[in-house]
Amino acid sequence: MNNIVQPLLELQEIDSRIRELQQEIQDIPERKVQESRNLNNAKKDLDKAKANMHEQEVAINASEAEIKAMHERIDQLQQNQGNLNSNAEFKEFSLEITKLTKDVETQERLLLIKQDDLIPLQGRVAEAEAKLEKERAEVEGYLEELDARLAEVEEALKETEAERAAFVANVSPSLLTYYNRLRERRWPILVELLDGGACNGCHLVQPPSKMQQVKLGDKMVTCEMCGRILYYPQV
Repeated sequence: MNNIVQPLLELQEIDSRIRELQQEIQDIPERKVQESRNLNNAKKDLDKAKANMHEQEVAINASEAEIKAMHERIDQLQQNQGNLNSNAEFKEFSLEITKLTKDVETQERLLLIKQDDLIPLQGRVAEAEAKLEKERAEVEGYLEELDARLAEVEEALKETEAERAAFVANVSPSLLTYYNRLRERRWPILVELLDGGACNGCHLVQPPSKMQQVKLGDKMVTCEMCGRILYYPQV
């Protein structure tokens, strides 16, 4: 292993852990939002089921009101039949009563169908409510886990950043300056020089003289194209 770049490789390992922790901190809020979206979907399903049930209940109430009105009309006609002065009027009332009675029978059959159709709609509401409660409990538990994990990751990040600060105190300032400057534009910063002399970052084949310098390991050698620091892996 190149002694000159060994401290930078160790620093890169620390920075890699820092990047992973920072990425997890960034991802956790999005994961919480996604869980909230899943809960909102369950709420929408419940709202839809309730709306369908309510629509059916309104239709049932309207049918019941219509049937009640027809019964009242029949009762009124029957009461007034005794006060009629002619057979023609009596016959006319009888015909209307007969028609209304048939209409009532038809509407009552339709009402039974609507009432039967209401039962599965009520079942869907109950299922949607149970699903929502289950998902709410799961989501709330998961969000608590994410909050706990976020606190752990933030603490781990502080510790790793402190580890980095202590480590860089012993790194050559010139190497550290180049490393930090490149870190803003490239990752990883140190890459292997592959068999055949290609940079494992941008895959440019390096000149033979540069390949030899990397093998000697007595100074920092960078890629001709991407500027990454090159090294040979330990065998």
